[in-house]
Amino acid sequence: MASEPVSDIKQDAVSQMEKDILRVLRRRIGKDQRAAKQHDWYASSILTLRDHIIDAWIESTQRTYEAGGKRVYYLSMEFLIGRLLRDALSNLGVTRDMEKALASFGLDLAELEELEPDAALGNGGLGRLAACFMESLATLDIPAYGYGIRYVNGMFRQRIDDGWQVELPETWLAHGNPWEFERLESTYRIGFGGEVIAKGDGVMWNAAEEVDATAVDTPVVGWRGKRVNTLRLWTANPIDPLKLDAFNAGDHFGALAEKVRAEALVRVLYPADSSPAGQELRLRQEYFFTAASIQDIVRRHVQYEGDIRTLPDKAAIQLNDTHPSVAVAELMRVLVDLEGLEFNEAWEVTKKTISYTNHTLLPEALETWPLPLFERLLPRHMQIIYAINSRVLREARKAGLTDAQIAAISLIDESGERRVRMANLAFVGAHSINGVAALHTDLMKETVFADLHALYPSRINNKTNGVTPRRWLQQCNPGLTKVIRDAIGPEFLDDAAKLSDLNALADDAALGERIAEVKRSNKVALADYIKRTMGIRLDPDAMFDVQIKRIHEYKRQLLNLIETVALYDQIRSHPERDWVPRVKIFGGKAASSYHNAKLIIKLANDIARRVNSDPSVGGLLKVVYVPNYNVSLAERIIPAADLSEQISTAGMEASGTGNMKFALNGALTIGTLDGANVEIKEHVGDENIVIFGLTAEEVAAKRAEGYNPRAIIEESRELGQALSAIASGVFSHDDPHRYEGLVNGIYEHDWFMCAADFDSYTAAQREVDARWENKAGWRASAIRNIANVGWFSSDRTISEYAKDIWKVL
Repeated sequence: MASEPVSDIKQDAVSQMEKDILRVLRRRIGKDQRAAKQHDWYASSILTLRDHIIDAWIESTQRTYEAGGKRVYYLSMEFLIGRLLRDALSNLGVTRDMEKALASFGLDLAELEELEPDAALGNGGLGRLAACFMESLATLDIPAYGYGIRYVNGMFRQRIDDGWQVELPETWLAHGNPWEFERLESTYRIGFGGEVIAKGDGVMWNAAEEVDATAVDTPVVGWRGKRVNTLRLWTANPIDPLKLDAFNAGDHFGALAEKVRAEALVRVLYPADSSPAGQELRLRQEYFFTAASIQDIVRRHVQYEGDIRTLPDKAAIQLNDTHPSVAVAELMRVLVDLEGLEFNEAWEVTKKTISYTNHTLLPEALETWPLPLFERLLPRHMQIIYAINSRVLREARKAGLTDAQIAAISLIDESGERRVRMANLAFVGAHSINGVAALHTDLMKETVFADLHALYPSRINNKTNGVTPRRWLQQCNPGLTKVIRDAIGPEFLDDAAKLSDLNALADDAALGERIAEVKRSNKVALADYIKRTMGIRLDPDAMFDVQIKRIHEYKRQLLNLIETVALYDQIRSHPERDWVPRVKIFGGKAASSYHNAKLIIKLANDIARRVNSDPSVGGLLKVVYVPNYNVSLAERIIPAADLSEQISTAGMEASGTGNMKFALNGALTIGTLDGANVEIKEHVGDENIVIFGLTAEEVAAKRAEGYNPRAIIEESRELGQALSAIASGVFSHDDPHRYEGLVNGIYEHDWFMCAADFDSYTAAQREVDARWENKAGWRASAIRNIANVGWFSSDRTISEYAKDIWKVL
């Protein structure tokens, strides 16, 4: 029998999707075609697609059980998954079917996609990395669960009022979430406080307060629908939602206290911890989701495998940074108190099951908790931590470590206020501890974990981060994807390493022109968006110079802004020079209690107001601060970027993933030798990246020798003038003293080396100008960036985790 024509098969698929959408619209939305509004069609489209996903989801789960396979459990405080409709359509290969089906009803898929809110489940690179990893786990057909918290309001929605960051609650769940499934059968009792009492030969923890953690599942679709994994997020419910006697007695607010207390656990990501109440809430959140996850993992294992001693053979638990570190103590508690293992045996099971990823060298980010708070909230866990500490310190003494080394290794910091060191707990309770870039991993061994590395020299390894090329090339930049496919074929869609085939065409003028046309089209689209939402007109032929990321002093948005002021002065002072037109684009959120970061946001907006209204610079310089930076905004901005600012103080950025996304979309990087910039430089070649500034070793040496930033500032005319302008109120006429403290910080200590790197940074920017003027050379460098960053796919990263740490491939 002759095979059916492909066009007929596709038309049948479209017709079926039309029928499915109408059926969902009627049966589940309760509307007919004439009465339906856009949000009804949006919900119907997602639910129709979800129905397709469910079959693959169930099949994936069944396949894992039948194979007796090992699962990966990824515990993270953040999963910055962004919008899911376009992602799922693309990975299932049904985007065109959905477009045609909706078009038959007079609808535009792109418009419906814009109705989907960004899931407020993360903030920055940590959460976006977790999302990329979940997608790659499914793509590589590795059974996995992601575990986190279903935040009702996320971190916050950022609004800019008169240049200041204003924090508003995210309301992404206001109209429900059509992707998720509540799993009432997966509900676990989570305790806090109380006391530990003797029970037979062991002990029992009698918690003073309890809440229920209930699972809410979202399917995660891998490329080509090969596997659908589960993102399991926990929501909190009180045991007694309403104290009726108190309510009837007139205490209407007090009667709801337990409900409010439970809901606070899942309300906000990273509540400010500047107060004791804020610290307690953070610790409660971390234990809440970790305890629920550990109980779920153990329940599943015992149900299907029986013997808890085989847990390491069937489960690999990955801790994403220090937030879930209490999992070490919680797994020990479950194994000893509930499953009846001896302490030593439980310790071996725990270490073989758990592995830990470190994401920072900043001491303040390596979480510690006041010992009285920890012991009051988690008394049984404190006992377990003391018992673990006793074993570790005896090992250290036996190994001949010094008293100073032993003090540094201890899980209890005795140097001041006694605090529990969560990073140390994660380290000793894991069989593998990995950094996320080669430089970062080396520095871990030399700095924050030097003494633990001396005691356990085989545990630290490197797993350089990656990003999923599906979302960060194919979906966000379809024009570039098509050009690449026309040039080298479709193999790169399944293996990002195949992008290297572009190297042979890097100097091809026609290909360079086509990629430049796509870039300009993306810039026009971004300019239209900024004009529509902010009222600022941008020239798409100018260089789009972009720094979008969490606002932090070590990421040095301030260095960028100081150089912007210096450039502004130079353009006005030397109008006769051939300046390259630039658009400086900033975006990112500052933590609610981070004063200097919020001041940097205000400075960026003050500079933008002054520069953008100054006719003397004409179209040569524009500054834009895009509010409420999130995944969807990144998907607009990154494909339009010409220059990627990756300028952190060397030795302080663990890896970065924005640097990878920009290079994948054909932007050139200006950056320090920090994080994954080191490896990007190795892959793309010295001539296709612009590196400046001190190295990590030089930064450490300067700090050790007694760095004097004032002397450097006095020797640099441009730097001195820029700082003077900022400090004197040139950009803050309403408050001339607004930035005095910020500038004085650079003069007095400059911990982040803005002064030390300024002249080098300025010279690098002028090198960028020269490269921009050579259009053929710039295009060739852009192509070589695209061609050589396929290695930074999260598929490669996950395959390394799977082979080296989890042993599932």
